[in-house]
Amino acid sequence: MPRAEFWQGNKAIAMGGVDAGCRFFSGYPITPSTEIAEVMAEELPKCGGKFIQMEDEIGGIAAAIGGSIAGKKVMTGTSGPGFSLKQELLGYAYIAEIPLVCVDVQRGGPSTGLPTKVSQGDVMQARWGTHGDHATIAYAPSSVQECYDLSIRAFNMAERFRQPILIMADEVIGHMRERIVVPDASSIEIVERKRPKCSPDEFVPYLADEEDDIPPMASFGDGYRWHVTGLTTNDWGFPTNSAPEIDKKNRRMLRKVDRFREDIVAYSAETYEDADVLVVSYGCVARSALRAVRELRSRGVKVGHFRPITLWPFADTELENMVTEYGIKHVIVPELNMGQMFLEIDRAIHGRACTHLKTLIDGELFKPTQIMSCIEEVI
Repeated sequence: MPRAEFWQGNKAIAMGGVDAGCRFFSGYPITPSTEIAEVMAEELPKCGGKFIQMEDEIGGIAAAIGGSIAGKKVMTGTSGPGFSLKQELLGYAYIAEIPLVCVDVQRGGPSTGLPTKVSQGDVMQARWGTHGDHATIAYAPSSVQECYDLSIRAFNMAERFRQPILIMADEVIGHMRERIVVPDASSIEIVERKRPKCSPDEFVPYLADEEDDIPPMASFGDGYRWHVTGLTTNDWGFPTNSAPEIDKKNRRMLRKVDRFREDIVAYSAETYEDADVLVVSYGCVARSALRAVRELRSRGVKVGHFRPITLWPFADTELENMVTEYGIKHVIVPELNMGQMFLEIDRAIHGRACTHLKTLIDGELFKPTQIMSCIEEVI
């Protein structure tokens, strides 16, 4: 039966991972994500899983990659500078097509910055932090319930698309406590990675199926042999300098996500049908923004709210269509950074509405009254 719990956001992320089938966690303690590791250290041994604290953040993601290659669902977690350290091996996991979930509970930066304060300063790093072209899937929870639900979804997407999936939480969401409903285990949809159906002698490690552009993944130790490298490879997994093979590999890695965009992109929207003003916010800021929108709605102000749940791929088409179809005149973007997602939002709208950026970078969360003032300035 479903049960009610009163959990912290970081615990909900960890428990969502366990319920999704995560059986290996490797990482390094760092504020404000450490509770994820603490919960994993306690819970994984109960279900036959393994927890390991590595010597640093680089070792944390390296061990996770190894655990995934060995056939386990894996997670690593970090914050701020730790996310920066993980970027090189995130790129390795992208090109070698290794499924894993990486959680970044964002804090103030750059560098050591504000370890105990909130920020949304990593959202562009999530998209472009590792070099080269790659298709990013990143989620931004705005409640403890979503921490749990999106953790499960992240594992399903990692297994389905055979690549890293990012959960871009923030200090407020990670540390707040709320009542959530944990569903019965039998009702949770669980996705497992696609396994080879051929014999080991017939196995071509990176030969993708035409219907989804994703190659089946064998595990080390189950009789199938394949070569894992950060170099661009041919279908056999060996490095190649062939221009056609390089083009084929890179385009397929992007296409396997792009062609299923509708299955990935998620957002929520409220009271936008007659709105003159639309507030676009995500993560913890969405909580303040929704309070502001609902309060002004009660006073007769025509204002709505749009919340990207997937930061990447960004819901650009959906946002543009909403602004165009409903004749929205102003779009306000409050962010706990200097406008990282604002640039993406402004691009998506294509000049169909006036865009307004509201920034806050002092380690505090927007108050609803601050967002209300922004709305009142443009109406």
